[in-house]
Amino acid sequence: MVYIRLKGHDYRYEMYELIREFFFGEDIIFLDEDEEYKDKEIFIENLLTGKSNDWTVETKIYKDGILTTNVKDKSIQNLNIGRKSLNKKIKNGIKINLYESLTDFTGIKIPWGILTGVRPVKIVHDLMNKEAAQDEIFNVLVNGYKIDKEKAELIIRVAERQRKYIGNIKKDDFSLYISIPFCPGRCYYCSFPSNAIESNRCYVDEYTRKLIHEIESIGEIMKNRSISTVYIGGGTPTAIPIKNLDEVIQCIYKTFNKDNIDEITVEAGRPDTMDRDMLSMLKKNRIDRISINPQTMNDRTLRALGRNHSSEDIKKVYYLAREIGFDVINMDLIVGLPKEEINDVIHTLDEIKKLNPENLTVHTLAIKKGSKFIEHQDYFKKTNREKIEKMIEISQEYAKEMNIKPYYLYRQKQMLGNFENTGYAKEGTECIYNIAIMEEKETIIGAGAGAVSKIYYPEDNKLERVPNVKDLREYLTRIDEMIERKSKVFLGENKIENTKGID
Repeated sequence: MVYIRLKGHDYRYEMYELIREFFFGEDIIFLDEDEEYKDKEIFIENLLTGKSNDWTVETKIYKDGILTTNVKDKSIQNLNIGRKSLNKKIKNGIKINLYESLTDFTGIKIPWGILTGVRPVKIVHDLMNKEAAQDEIFNVLVNGYKIDKEKAELIIRVAERQRKYIGNIKKDDFSLYISIPFCPGRCYYCSFPSNAIESNRCYVDEYTRKLIHEIESIGEIMKNRSISTVYIGGGTPTAIPIKNLDEVIQCIYKTFNKDNIDEITVEAGRPDTMDRDMLSMLKKNRIDRISINPQTMNDRTLRALGRNHSSEDIKKVYYLAREIGFDVINMDLIVGLPKEEINDVIHTLDEIKKLNPENLTVHTLAIKKGSKFIEHQDYFKKTNREKIEKMIEISQEYAKEMNIKPYYLYRQKQMLGNFENTGYAKEGTECIYNIAIMEEKETIIGAGAGAVSKIYYPEDNKLERVPNVKDLREYLTRIDEMIERKSKVFLGENKIENTKGID
């Protein structure tokens, strides 16, 4: 366990999140001032003193009652974080002081510095919006947030590539996310809303009807706004019967007009849910992009993850999709999977390089609460940080060889090694939806179980979340409530007509 006591401030959440980066999976306990600490294995005392423009922050770390680390900083008010707010500077200064103390104590250097949020590229966009020069942005990232130089350069490149898309988003634009929460079976790393198709097949037709009802209602709610992109995810959308997925897509086109949609993506994902008929239906419906996600090309690992297909199945479906005429295919892989070594990742990348997809997303394994891996945290605590870092470096080298460049990036809680997920794409094949959802510069309306609507207010640069219930059966019985939530946000008291529900 790690114990911490704060003095002079109450940034508990920020301190907790940063300490967790260094002590993966450990319990972190906050102590009151009068509680004894000398018998604690690790005790951290973080103190802020001063007033006006004269502040001092100090961190002391004790191990078994003995002071081992003591770092003091009197210059936090002069910190350049790209913002004038003194409170923001003080908060960053406190986090930097704690970060440097933990680095000294543990010998660990976190590549993302004091950043614990999931969207580091947003900082770059905010600075670019203030017309900050690239050198200034770089210095803010490295000195004001303690980000590694390589990571700072990476997110600057990503932001530059995104600018042409973000700059074209208008106030009344929105994207649509459709949740199909069914799968052949839950992979051990997965925390998304997902229901095994075989044991829940009896709900698919009803779910399709209720989902179509919600989509039609969203069309009425958003009739004075402009749709930009559509993303059909899950779960695995292609796990449901062809006729059901076809009905959903046809409803989207009827409600919003296909010609008004700039991009539509279907997260096909699992090769064991795709055959010629399914892919032909998607192509007939003019789907722009699909995902075929191996996660790994090692059959031993696939079996261990609970995926009932082989690497050869992935290749067969990929070539079939090419034969049918899909021009933009994304593939996902995960580094840090159990018992995979660097050579296993190299093998996966070799196989993906031969396939030559337009998009590649490289995920670092995150141990999420909803996944089966959460039960094996002790195993993942021992995962070698240097090994994960090497795997990511190798994936970057392969991306260069494949002529695909980073275009979006995000982080997740409980991610091994505190690294990142990076999306790569060939020029002109970037997924606009991915950029919009990650950089939070456009309203996203969600339909289906587990979908979350995020309403963007550009004047305040703020978001309002409107979640749907995650449970499949709850969604079926509470569909009108889900619609009403959205209606209240966009229409206030002027409720949409015909929301009494369907049989």
